[in-house]
Amino acid sequence: MIFAVRMHFQPGETHCFGDNDPAISSSHLPLNSLWNHAMQKPLLQIFAHLLLAFSLSAQPENWEVVHEKTEAKLWEIAGNVSGVMGIAALDLTSGERFGVNENMVFPQGSAIKIPVLMEVYKQATEGKFRLTDLRWIDKQHKVGGSGILQQLGDHTSQLSIRDLAILMIVLSDNTATNMLIDLVGMENVNRTMSSLGLTQTRLQRRMINAAASGKGEENLSTPSEAVRIMEVLHRGEFLNRQVCDEILEILKKPKSGGLNAGLPANLPVAFKPGGIPGVSTEWAIVYLKERPYAVAVMENYEMNGEAKSAMKEISRILYDYFWRLGNATRYGTYVEPALIK
Repeated sequence: MIFAVRMHFQPGETHCFGDNDPAISSSHLPLNSLWNHAMQKPLLQIFAHLLLAFSLSAQPENWEVVHEKTEAKLWEIAGNVSGVMGIAALDLTSGERFGVNENMVFPQGSAIKIPVLMEVYKQATEGKFRLTDLRWIDKQHKVGGSGILQQLGDHTSQLSIRDLAILMIVLSDNTATNMLIDLVGMENVNRTMSSLGLTQTRLQRRMINAAASGKGEENLSTPSEAVRIMEVLHRGEFLNRQVCDEILEILKKPKSGGLNAGLPANLPVAFKPGGIPGVSTEWAIVYLKERPYAVAVMENYEMNGEAKSAMKEISRILYDYFWRLGNATRYGTYVEPALIK
């Protein structure tokens, strides 16, 4: 920002402006020169005040410094793991964000089951089936890995579609997941993600399919898109508020993971962890009373099971930050949240 002051003089005028110059008097200077001299100090004072105001407005708020320090800690954790780590976090109150490799594409493991769950509810809402409809547990659907349905007899048990959805999320049951993928169709899951503006979140294979994974047919997303999915559910922007609430209630059911391990006990969390060899992912909404936030953490090329401890530390750092933001004034004074304006 540049300020210019133009002083006008007539030819032959005397231009003596020293504070102690005896030449500055009505007998030595024309009237317009006296006016210019009289105005010089006020103009300089105005100029100085404007510069000061501009300087103050350019200074960061105190909380911005805390934000920068918090993001630096996240980058440090990501830099210390042996693999590649991506982190995204979103303040669901203000829209403030944190990002570390947030647009990088990662395999998802079981976290991709959240888009599958969304598609199940979408098609049920469209009337293609009812969530109370029953499905037989058959041998053709059974796969290994996590879950209990693989232990059941062939065609001896039926479960509702809703119960399959709960098993898919809470126990990460791969057999239940494959049954639901076959029910709704992979392309429909991807089409729904595209309709939400999510171009990197893709379901490309059923659970426990090493041959497909070896060919690069992997289930994918990014930290940024995962956080966007959780935001859409939180705001009730997927189909309707009731559907989003039902999906979130399933995601809130107890399960273990790295992110919730870094949080106080009994703090509600809607989340889904995922893991396959070399990969760990978690998507979550943390229901901090005054400052709910969404977070996604992903790592590939992982070694020695390090991701869970890293996620726990990331979760602790983010919780500390958002707690302070929700319980402090803009000047960093802690008061009752209800008093903060």
